[in-house]
Amino acid sequence: MNENENNMPLTSDIQMLIAANLPNTKYFDSRFDHLQFQTEELRSNQDVFREQLRDLKLDMDRKFSDMDRKFSDMDRRFTDIDRKFSDVDKHFDTSRQDMLDRFNQVDKRFEQVDKRFEQVDKRLDESQRDMKERFAQVDKRFEQVIVSIEKLGTKLDKRDEQHRAFTFRMFTLAISISIFGVLGVFIKTLGII
Repeated sequence: MNENENNMPLTSDIQMLIAANLPNTKYFDSRFDHLQFQTEELRSNQDVFREQLRDLKLDMDRKFSDMDRKFSDMDRRFTDIDRKFSDVDKHFDTSRQDMLDRFNQVDKRFEQVDKRFEQVDKRLDESQRDMKERFAQVDKRFEQVIVSIEKLGTKLDKRDEQHRAFTFRMFTLAISISIFGVLGVFIKTLGII
């Protein structure tokens, strides 16, 4: 029996040791409560995240709507610029046609003058040769006038090309500025700057 008595205290000591080291239900309850709190906090954070995501979506929709409006404004401006360029082209075409019509009138007038000179030349006889030379000088003067008119036409054509080149440069500058503006708005919208 002595052995049983020695075994008894040993068994109860071992049981106490095991009971002290094993977690009890209070431990599990506190762990489950902590886990439940974390789960509720995660759900709360998910709801906050959903609200923030919804707000972000609404904000992005508004910004894209603003961008669509601005792009439509740009399209309208480009349409206006195209219309103005077509007006300028029509004006140049009209001016050029007027100039060509006037040159044709001058050519007809010169033809009439040439015909008259031929008639006068036919009527002249030997005694009027000096007059003939004078008319030849007048013909040379008319040729000089024609040459100067042709030079003027060439000069006007060059000026027309210069104005057109200037207009295209200004258009390119305006387009570049507009693109930079749209790019700046887009970068600002994305929050890069």
